[in-house]
Amino acid sequence: MSSNAMEERMQKTKELLSYCDSVYKTTRRKTRTVQCGDVPIGSEHPIALQTMTTAMTTDIQGSIDQVMRCADAGAQLVRLTVQGQREADACSKIKEGLLKKGYTTPLVADIHFAPKIALQVADAFDKIRINPGNFADGRKSFEEITYENPEDYKAELDYIEEVFTPLVLKCKELGRAMRIGTNHGSLSARTLSYYGDTPAGMVESAFEFARICRKHDYHNFLFSMKASNPKVMVQAYRLLAAEMYDLGWDYPMHLGVTEAGEGEDGRMKSAIGIGSLLQDGLGDTIRVSLTEDPWFELEPCTKLRDIAMNQKDKIWTPVPTWKETTRNFMSFSQRQGQLPLQHESDPIDIRNVLHRDGSVISAVSLEDLASPDKLYYNLGCKTAVGMPFKDLATSDSILLQQSPAMDASKERTALRRLQEVGVGVLCPAQELQARPIPNAIAVYDLKQMPSKGAKLPDGAIRYALTVRGDESDEELAKLKSSEAVMLLLRVPDEVSRVHASRRVFNFLKENSID
Repeated sequence: MSSNAMEERMQKTKELLSYCDSVYKTTRRKTRTVQCGDVPIGSEHPIALQTMTTAMTTDIQGSIDQVMRCADAGAQLVRLTVQGQREADACSKIKEGLLKKGYTTPLVADIHFAPKIALQVADAFDKIRINPGNFADGRKSFEEITYENPEDYKAELDYIEEVFTPLVLKCKELGRAMRIGTNHGSLSARTLSYYGDTPAGMVESAFEFARICRKHDYHNFLFSMKASNPKVMVQAYRLLAAEMYDLGWDYPMHLGVTEAGEGEDGRMKSAIGIGSLLQDGLGDTIRVSLTEDPWFELEPCTKLRDIAMNQKDKIWTPVPTWKETTRNFMSFSQRQGQLPLQHESDPIDIRNVLHRDGSVISAVSLEDLASPDKLYYNLGCKTAVGMPFKDLATSDSILLQQSPAMDASKERTALRRLQEVGVGVLCPAQELQARPIPNAIAVYDLKQMPSKGAKLPDGAIRYALTVRGDESDEELAKLKSSEAVMLLLRVPDEVSRVHASRRVFNFLKENSID
């Protein structure tokens, strides 16, 4: 990014106040309605589910079959890629074939590098998705050019407007919808030269096309800001929303993580990216992009949609009023916590119960302890002749809800062997008072926090605290004098986990509690 562009963007970002209606509860962002065929998109309507065919668009029957199967699985919008003339010629036949079978599912044409093809497909399909990175500027690599001021950068806008305006006018005339969909991995050489591959470049790239739409009084469009990295994706969408708030724009947003993958990995990446934004009330259509058959995308997509709609509609027990002062929605940084301090008298290395790069604590039952070999495997331990060894994938600590009976030798041996290889053992204080576990960490509720110097249950060498997030300010203030080695955040089911968590972490950072 050029120095002038960097300074301009940093100043602009400082002026942006918010990216969502509320950081204290889920309130859906108010948008206009965009009509895509018979599916209305926007805040006054349920979140719409989308997927994309994997059949070659030139395979007319194969495409028809996939669209029908996707629609039967719950898809309300189906996207097809349209690379060139042969695919464009097939589009009207696909639409006609679906209508003959009674399927009115809106079809979306995915257009890259082909403005003339987009014009043709608009006759058949209900929505056109254009990528600002390559619709008018198909250059794939950096040119030997640096834009040092906004005037130089904007000089090429006339060409973009000349190429894009015919599609805008045709969509307006036919009542077609449009998605201006920026991809982090395919920004134009022009944008990269000025902004770099940044969320700011993604947003500005889309806004250049949106301004042309607005110039011609065409408003039946929405935005997307996709990236394969969920953190970049979330940052870009938040910046997009903040910029639209600043401009007074109310266009809907389509959410998705590009090329999320398959199996659990693909579903988790999408849940992190899409779910984070839905919890903030952002998003009007969603797609879980998997490298699987398209109908398999609809199940996780539906679950995310249902969670979001439930979050909005459910009557939550409110957390006490608080003000967010420490979170910068435009950046991500991992909270730096302090590892437990080791004392000379400690019989075990207490520092192992947590990990500097992020800790894994596994819930373990008495039944689990009764099958040690299976337990060691599930905790990620390596084993040799029945003895566990800690590995990179091993849980840092385990959390018990019950302490085993004093004569439960198998269970207590399993605990001791885990402790000997550096796995921490946490257990409720009242359980340890009844049935002590040597070298354990006693878990107290914040309201029961022991006073400084108070005696812990027999065998316990430290204590941890559980925090709900809905405590009073006076109760949270106890954390300032706490000697706990860690906090366990347990938000009740009736309290919004996202917003209670924000309150707790805001308090910790505000008071420099690490």
